[in-house]
Amino acid sequence: MRSFLSFLTVAIGVAALLYTFAMTEGQNQRMKRAMELTGPGRLVISAKRDYQSQGLSTGLTYDDARAIREAYPGLFMVSPEQQAWAGRFQVDGFEDKRFQFIGVTPEWAKRDWVYELRGRFLRWEDVSHAARVCVLIEPGGWLKKPAWLKFFGMDNPFTIWMKRHDILGKTMVISGETYFVAGILQEPPREKDPRWYGRGRGFYLGGRGIIPITTFFKFVGNRQGRVVDNLGKIDEISVDTGQEKTLALYERRLRSLLLARHRGEEDFEIRAYAEMYAEQMAEQKKAALAIMVMGAVCVLAGGIGIMNVTLATIYSRIREIGIRRAVGASRRDILLQFVIEAMLLGFLGGLAGVGLGVAGINWFLKGVRWMEIATFEWHHFALALLISIGTGFIFSVYPAWIAAKLDPVEALRYE
Repeated sequence: MRSFLSFLTVAIGVAALLYTFAMTEGQNQRMKRAMELTGPGRLVISAKRDYQSQGLSTGLTYDDARAIREAYPGLFMVSPEQQAWAGRFQVDGFEDKRFQFIGVTPEWAKRDWVYELRGRFLRWEDVSHAARVCVLIEPGGWLKKPAWLKFFGMDNPFTIWMKRHDILGKTMVISGETYFVAGILQEPPREKDPRWYGRGRGFYLGGRGIIPITTFFKFVGNRQGRVVDNLGKIDEISVDTGQEKTLALYERRLRSLLLARHRGEEDFEIRAYAEMYAEQMAEQKKAALAIMVMGAVCVLAGGIGIMNVTLATIYSRIREIGIRRAVGASRRDILLQFVIEAMLLGFLGGLAGVGLGVAGINWFLKGVRWMEIATFEWHHFALALLISIGTGFIFSVYPAWIAAKLDPVEALRYE
């Protein structure tokens, strides 16, 4: 029982360490892919939360985005965005009460493009005429549905319906307004989606559609259900300078431009995507570090258990040690015997910990938002096993040394 408890403690500690290794590796890989996708010169301008206006500024608006594009035509992308849950979606007898509208311009497609497009995307004439056209987003789902999703049964009715019906080129009714479905964007499966998990990848059970931002202002309304006024307030503006080295320059320029337009009120904030990614990674690293500490404590406790088991084994096998010494075994032989037994116990605990870690991350927790970035490499398993074997070695040396120092005559007389 003592051996089993030590084995179990080592297994839990190794599983926690393996999780930390996988999360760290996944963070590094996902960060690299996300930066390639979003672009090195990406900034996001958003309305400042909980800002008490002095009445001078009208807030962040679509006109701000147009002013930025006119002032700096060399920018790779200036993409304003506004979102709202519009309400009831109806088409061909199907109804979804949780439909989300995303108001954008054609520049939205310049970055974060991971979709397969059927039909067409938005055009500038759609924006100019506030056309009631929509590009639906079809979620990619999972290649292999995670266990937790099967257990809770959290299926997206809109996704299921989309997979069984083709409404490209048809009309749909949302909150009493008719829209023409000009295109459908098929997302990749979540396991293959290179986008950063923290932006645009929430678990949403309703449908989503992209419409011209002017159509949004005219027909949709804001999140509270009121009609949006002519000021055209928006959530954020994504700007891509095209180069990382121009980030600081354009951040200063955009701040000056917006301060002038907002009459000195800094009711907005400008942040680099890289900075946002770094903050999210820092939070994940804190969580991973906490789990690593727990794993190290478990491994330490397992090592103490191995020492206890080894000492107990020695005192129950003193006569055996005496007999072995009497027939020619050296102190080195006795030392190796108990060290190898302890290392074997650590190795078996490590194997169980590797299996526990892989099963927990790949089979049960895959699909949970904060686990999606976990990535295993072969050296993670080798390091985890090395730690467990090393624990067995370190904590068994002293008991094994005591066994090797026993006097053969006294050991043979021991009852």
